[in-house]
Amino acid sequence: QVQVVESGGGLVQAGGSLRLSCTASGLTFDDYAMGWFRQAPGSEREGVSCISWTGATAYVDSVKGRFTISRDNAKNTLYLQMNSLKPEDTAMYYCAAARGKTCYNFPRIDVFGYWGQGTQVTVSV
Repeated sequence: QVQVVESGGGLVQAGGSLRLSCTASGLTFDDYAMGWFRQAPGSEREGVSCISWTGATAYVDSVKGRFTISRDNAKNTLYLQMNSLKPEDTAMYYCAAARGKTCYNFPRIDVFGYWGQGTQVTVSV
């Protein structure tokens, strides 16, 4: 049984930083590309970043230069370092494992098969 669990969300002031973590179990972690997605109230879920099994990364334009995705395969853990946070980054953040090893189809949501329950990030002005 695959389980994906996010942590690290919280309330932060604009300009601040947060580090999200995601632990996946029940799968061979380093065989999967992993992604971060977010969903704000009233909006559709959108892709934020993806990292392939080799460590190649992809980002949505709005977070480039501010967010960094990384993974520790020995710990089955995915990270998202978020710096220079803005109020528009406020959302529920989800971690997901892709149905494959690469980020070729990122940010398509349908190529990610295993999802966590999310962790809330709130950025105040």
